[in-house]
Amino acid sequence: MTDLDASASNSGTAPAKETEIAGDPVPVLAPLAGDPSMLGLPVFIVGSVALGLVLVGVVPATAVGASLPIILAATSIGLFIATIWSAAIGQSAVASIFGIFAGFWLSYAVLVLGLIRGWFGITALAAASTQELFLISWLVIVVVLTLVTLRLPLAFTLIFALVDLALLLVLLGTEEASTGLLKTGGYVVLAFAAVGVYVFYGAASLATGGQGVPLGKPIQS
Repeated sequence: MTDLDASASNSGTAPAKETEIAGDPVPVLAPLAGDPSMLGLPVFIVGSVALGLVLVGVVPATAVGASLPIILAATSIGLFIATIWSAAIGQSAVASIFGIFAGFWLSYAVLVLGLIRGWFGITALAAASTQELFLISWLVIVVVLTLVTLRLPLAFTLIFALVDLALLLVLLGTEEASTGLLKTGGYVVLAFAAVGVYVFYGAASLATGGQGVPLGKPIQS
């Protein structure tokens, strides 16, 4: 996700330098470098595909936790690592984006586990309103993220806008107990996963010495 932040570095690290301490040369480690999107994007994609397939009904409606092994063990952990990596090399915008989505995926997993296992004192009658609270809270922050990142290439804005739409559809589907709206939300989740695949392909091509892909002009200059 080098395009996300002007301070992003190229893949790899610079050669170690030497300095003198008490007359002896001591190697100095080079600054951290690389492209955190090479980790952040694929783990985001795999979690999105898993959630989208659950929402469109690939698994029975009772198997709401089917995506959790991927989301917990790959997406959440991978995005937190990508967040730390981004911050360590000074890519604050990238760190913010990865960190926000890491929080979303981890909190989603905790929510589903909490509802299944009866954690947090949430009764069956309060389950729907709890999900609505979760979806509204995340819809607010992702809409804000979408608006404040309009200077990024269009592909990233498209991902965030589709995430907004998916959250809204799932929220409406939860409020109205509509499987149709939930399934439509699942297809939108798969759509932003597809855009993520496109962006990841470009990042991977650059990282392996090839050409990137067009990401579109920013909406806001």
